[in-house]
Amino acid sequence: MFTIAILGRPNVGKSTLFNRLVGRRQAIVHDQPGVTRDRLEGQGRIGHLRFRVIDTAGLDVGPDDSLEGRLRAQTLAGLEEADLGLFLFDARAGLTPLDHEVARLLQRTKKPIVVLANKCEGRQAEIDAAEAWSLGLGEPLLISAEHGDGMADLFQVIQARLPEEADEEEQDDAAPALSEPAELPAESAAGPELGAGKPVKLVVIGRPNVGKSSLINRLVGDERMLTGPEPGLTRDSVALPVTLQGRSFELIDTAGLRRKARIEQRLERISVSATVQALKFAHAAVLVVDATQPLEVQDLTIADLVLREGRALVVAINKWDLVETPKETLQAIRERLEDKLAQAPGLETVPISARTGQGVSKLLPTVLKTVQRWNRRITTAKLNRWLQDALAEHQPPQVGGRRLKIRFITQTASRPPTFVLFQNLDPADVPDHYLRYLANSLRRALDLPGVPLRLHARRGENPYARD
Repeated sequence: MFTIAILGRPNVGKSTLFNRLVGRRQAIVHDQPGVTRDRLEGQGRIGHLRFRVIDTAGLDVGPDDSLEGRLRAQTLAGLEEADLGLFLFDARAGLTPLDHEVARLLQRTKKPIVVLANKCEGRQAEIDAAEAWSLGLGEPLLISAEHGDGMADLFQVIQARLPEEADEEEQDDAAPALSEPAELPAESAAGPELGAGKPVKLVVIGRPNVGKSSLINRLVGDERMLTGPEPGLTRDSVALPVTLQGRSFELIDTAGLRRKARIEQRLERISVSATVQALKFAHAAVLVVDATQPLEVQDLTIADLVLREGRALVVAINKWDLVETPKETLQAIRERLEDKLAQAPGLETVPISARTGQGVSKLLPTVLKTVQRWNRRITTAKLNRWLQDALAEHQPPQVGGRRLKIRFITQTASRPPTFVLFQNLDPADVPDHYLRYLANSLRRALDLPGVPLRLHARRGENPYARD
């Protein structure tokens, strides 16, 4: 697919234009310079034109091994994948020495570049945009990414460079990207669909600086995500479609989640919100924990968040190559998980090292096994055979002088597995400890360890019983 990369120095409106082209607020937009760190990809659209668009980090000067240098390398890698580069500058602020430096850098790449003078809402900005001729990259195109001005002209520029077969694609009835970016749709109660052939949406989640981006780079075999010693490098939730071990995945790198009391800056709150939003649309999550600081309170809080959202969960214990007593450490981690996350006993744990690759090959098969449990449907007959055995082993208690009678169970949903018990008392009268007993018995008998399981009580007769 024809690919466009959006380039420029920090804080000129690249992410705003990216959101405009993909038609939704996918990239975080903030007044603070340098918000975008990793390359974001989306399906862009203007009118009937369809293309792949890449949002990149702001280009800046600095040594190759500095943060600025690593960001520059990520941006140029995005341009290398593209067929066309859109170079933005802020027309209201005028050209800066850094803009000229970036322009010289882009000229050396030999890629076709179109100059976009952004923030041209007023007549003075239009006059100031004329100085862009001095960049040596051709005639500037005047736009306003925030308000959508100039998108028709951008349509003409992109159409002239698209391959002929792409240009002839028929226009559909969907809303073009010239409209206001839309919010993400609401999540369904049963969780995201997981049909045959659809990619497994896998969120990589955890505290800052535990190796989430390094793990994704190791999985895909490329330095696709920005990594480094600085905590909090990832800000956007970055989705990466890949095929690994014969199965399609959408790997989603996320910002590190700190304790709420430590979050002070609005930008970090936005990043956390993007992480939680990505989790809502995922099938599964890999919680990355640091083996040298195993299972801190925040790790358990994040795991609880994943389970409350009803997502399949696998714990990846990273930096395993630094552990001196692996057997004892793994046993301690598993015992703490069983103790603190009683709502999902039997969570899968995979010791790995994103740095060396140790154990990483076992991670995705473990995820797929957990997702199969999470997506499982169990026949009503099998459920009720289990129910009779469970009731015989531990009879229901009396409640207010009345014996609790559970007559029937059925599965009402998967993703996560959700079951309803039909019984003779009000749901509020069913003791929690007995529901926990039934849930744990159900897990053991029907092979559902390590996935969130929802068991509800409902007053009523067996809906399948004859009169």
